Amino acid sequence: MADQQATRSANIARKTNETDIQLNFNVDGSGISELETDVPFLNHMLDLFTKHGQFDLQVKAIGDIDIDDHHTVEDIGICLGSTLREALGDKKGIKRYANVFIPMDEALAQVVIDISNRPHFEYRAQYPSAQVGSFSTEMVHEFLWKFALEARITLHVIVHYGQNTHHMIEAIFKALGRALDEATSIDPRVKGVPSTKGVL
Repeated sequence: MADQQATRSANIARKTNETDIQLNFNVDGSGISELETDVPFLNHMLDLFTKHGQFDLQVKAIGDIDIDDHHTVEDIGICLGSTLREALGDKKGIKRYANVFIPMDEALAQVVIDISNRPHFEYRAQYPSAQVGSFSTEMVHEFLWKFALEARITLHVIVHYGQNTHHMIEAIFKALGRALDEATSIDPRVKGVPSTKGVL
């Protein structure tokens, strides 16, 4: 476990009657993703998240997409959140907070993070379309909420404006990557954990 915390990476294998997921997440990566899921739009968003956050992420997921994408998207969010929480360990030296705005053409998204051990999710986004291809925009909320819950972080996501649904969601995932990279980065001025409680 000590070595795992030193490298700030973690992996999970999670199998249910609905999904079979193997996921490895390295906080201190170089933007490399290897994604094998049956949800192409989610693959695209996770690739953006990984690249702009400078993480390494490997996901292999099989789900009951003959029903719909819901279980696969939700369970990948669960697994990603779980590995983030494990990878950060005691959270000593991290910056903890981040606030990032990302534009994508006409769309502007904001992601605010507190790595707090207090799971909370606020989401403000209204999309022009209910779907991007075969991907339901409802799944963005499900993924982010389950990610925040399992990572035990406070996560606020706001899409201030936009006209293209794809652009709006893309801006969210890019901002999530950048914000998480900043919040998890080590600040040499921080002694112990960044909390007056002495623990996160």
